[in-house]
Amino acid sequence: MKVGILAGGFGTRLAEETEVRPKPMVEIGAMPILWHIMKLYDTYGYKDFVVALGYKGEYIKRYMVDFSSLSGNLSVNTKAGTVRSQAGDQSPDWHLDLIDTGGKTNTGGRIKRLQPYMGNETFMLTWGDGVSDVNLDKLLEFHRAHGKLVTLTAVRPPARFGALEISDGRIERFTEKPQIGEGWINGAFFVCEPGVFDYIEGDATLFEKEPLEALANDGQLMAYQHTGFWQCMDTLRDKYLLNSLWDSGKAPWKTWKD
Repeated sequence: MKVGILAGGFGTRLAEETEVRPKPMVEIGAMPILWHIMKLYDTYGYKDFVVALGYKGEYIKRYMVDFSSLSGNLSVNTKAGTVRSQAGDQSPDWHLDLIDTGGKTNTGGRIKRLQPYMGNETFMLTWGDGVSDVNLDKLLEFHRAHGKLVTLTAVRPPARFGALEISDGRIERFTEKPQIGEGWINGAFFVCEPGVFDYIEGDATLFEKEPLEALANDGQLMAYQHTGFWQCMDTLRDKYLLNSLWDSGKAPWKTWKD
């Protein structure tokens, strides 16, 4: 089963980083968040990725070419000018299609442009800027059980500030950064059937608007409610949070062994 990853947005709210590189290349630890997302899928046996490129897509292309050649050993013949790479034991066994989907194409348009590469079968789909400890086996099981076109992972991320319960001016309960008590949001990590492409008109289509709204109206959109960890990287604050979790050695999304 293939995994589509959208990696073409401008990342304007993270402009301090994205002036020089696309948001999926902003690092957690020493590796881009895109690598972390792919490692999560790899943990569950998904190794075939189709990446929708846009803003600074050449950066991702160069990175992946260098990653392939530099992640293991190299044999160099300086006189002949030949270089032969030897994959190291820790090198991931991934296949990537890096697809140019347009500099200003919206999310729906990027997904539509991936259609020729996904095959006429169920596929996974997510954004290139969020990590989670979602169980992909259970997500797929849920999707197959209901038989609809699309499943999205619904999440309730941590609130930004602590919550207070107050009675007559006295704080009866203080909860530091609790999960939002009401409402679920779209956390990506989709499972889709090929019929989803019929809901996308073209490059200008925003996937989160007309397609998902129409799918919901047609009874073809289901939510897998994930109560575990989920965090996107929209701002510098998000980047610092994710890096602090990684540096602590207790990153919740790290479901793989080194």
